[in-house]
Order: sequence, then C-alpha cells, then structure tokens
Amino acid sequence: MDVSIVVPLFNEEESLPELTAWIEKVVTKAGLSWEVVLIDDGSRDRSWEVVEKLSAENPAIKGIKFRRNYGKSAALNVGFGVTKGDVVITMDADLQDSPDEIPELCKMIKEEGYDLVSGWKKKRHDPIGKTIPSKFFNYTTRKLSGIKLHDFNCGLKAYKSNVVKNIEVYGEMHRYIPVIAKWAGFNKIGEKVVHHRERQYGSSKFGMERIIKGFLDLLSITFISKFGKRPMHLFGAMGTLLFIAGFAIGIYLAVAKYFFMVYKMTDRPLFYFGLLAMILGTQLFLTGFLAEMVSRSSPDRNVYHVEKEIGI
Repeated sequence: MDVSIVVPLFNEEESLPELTAWIEKVVTKAGLSWEVVLIDDGSRDRSWEVVEKLSAENPAIKGIKFRRNYGKSAALNVGFGVTKGDVVITMDADLQDSPDEIPELCKMIKEEGYDLVSGWKKKRHDPIGKTIPSKFFNYTTRKLSGIKLHDFNCGLKAYKSNVVKNIEVYGEMHRYIPVIAKWAGFNKIGEKVVHHRERQYGSSKFGMERIIKGFLDLLSITFISKFGKRPMHLFGAMGTLLFIAGFAIGIYLAVAKYFFMVYKMTDRPLFYFGLLAMILGTQLFLTGFLAEMVSRSSPDRNVYHVEKEIGI
C-alpha cells in the first residue's frame, strides 16, 4: 500500500464526509493505493456513527473508537500501530489541513528520502490566543532540539512507515514527534509549506491546559532524550557541583574564623547558604544514583533501534 492517512478526531461529525471524499478524490487522481484510519477519541456527538457509515461505503476507510477521551497523542499512537502504507500521513479532522498536499508529501518521503516531513502553516487562520503560544513552543523546541522546523505542532505530517513503527507517542508528545524521531535515529527531517484553511465546523479544542501540558512535556522529552539512560550524568553533576560549592564556602568561613578571628561562622548568612548547598548537593547525587539503579533495572535499557542486518 502506498499511503496510510491517520486522522484523530473528537466531535467532528460534520467534517468527516467532506474530508474523506476529498482524500479519496486526491489519492485516486494521484494513482495511489490508500487507506484512511479514523480514530474517534471518545467523541460525544455522532462522529462514530458517521465513521461506521463511511467505512460501510468504502472498505479503504477504517475506524477505531476509544471508550473515552485519551488525547491526540494516544489516538496517533494507536493509529500508527495499524497502518499498512509505505508512507504514513497524519492530518486533523477539522478540514484546516488540505488533502491536496498528500501527493507532494508522499513524493518527498519516497523520492527525496526524507524520514519525516512536517507541514509549515506559514499563513495561519487561527485566533491570536493559539498562534502566540504556538510561536513560543516552536522557538523553544527549535533551540532545545536543534531541529530547524518552523511549525512542530502542525497536524499535517508525513513519515516513512518504519519511523511510526519505532516511536511511542503519549501525553501531549504529538507536537514533539520530530524530536522523538530524531532521538530514535531518524535524522533526515524536512518541512513543506502547506495551505492552512479556516475551520469549517465546530470550535477549536485548544485550551490553556494544553499550553501547560505542552510545556511540561517539552521539559520531559528534553530530559528523556538527553539523560533517560544516564540520569547520573545530570543529577550527579549538579549534586557534585553544589556540594563542592557548599564545601568551599565552609572552608572559607573556617579559615576566616580560626586564622583571622574576624567573626563567628554562624553569624554570617553565607554559612547557611553553604550548608544548604551541601545538603542539596548530597540529595541530588543520591537522586541520580537511585535513578541510575532504576534505569539499569529497566527491561528497555538495552533496547536499540536497528536499521538493517546482514547475515544474521
């Protein structure tokens, strides 16, 4: 199969018939063999009834229904697991992503050799309350990850099949899939300017809680990608530096006290800063040691992604 289109959805009953008809028209014209996987993330409207009807009319349209709302990352992770296409494309169900981009995205994956291509909504039709946080996350993620993308959070992305089969998406990590893919060893990541349309039906599900969760997940993915298998390198280094700083303060105050009789050690606030630094340093070092022990006991510690084998 040439292409699998994964579409997570939540309360999008109005847009689904138009979206699937548009996808079918585009891929048929391009001569691609295809499937659409619609993941109903616990919708409270008639979305699942619409999915059932569309699937009955066209076996290339498939559906998965969650018992409750788990979030976009969970929907994508489950959808990735069932795809059969050589190229996997994700898009939102609200008709803001254009299926007309599918052939060019497939070409970039199959002919130009990209592992992942992320859409860039250069001209957006979103409220300012959504665009400003998005720009902040994109800038921060670009700096932390070293991946030169303008729009990490664009729902329209294309992947080689083996990329989605070797990554796990959870929490609010869907916006950081390029970072997860790079961490897994897929380094040829590109982007394509895509057409962004105004929402046709319903209302946006973007809220303040997603901003907070997204920021926390950014910290999480940064830590895991750099120190997930070697936590002692972070906590041990921080703890050692703090302890040394506190110990140096103690030596300085002791010398000043016993050789120059300038003041009592406990009279200076610096004494308490030094004591606090040594205590925090010891705690951080022990945290790193315990995290290292947990990591070494993890069944996934020595799981690595193998791209090819010969004669095995």
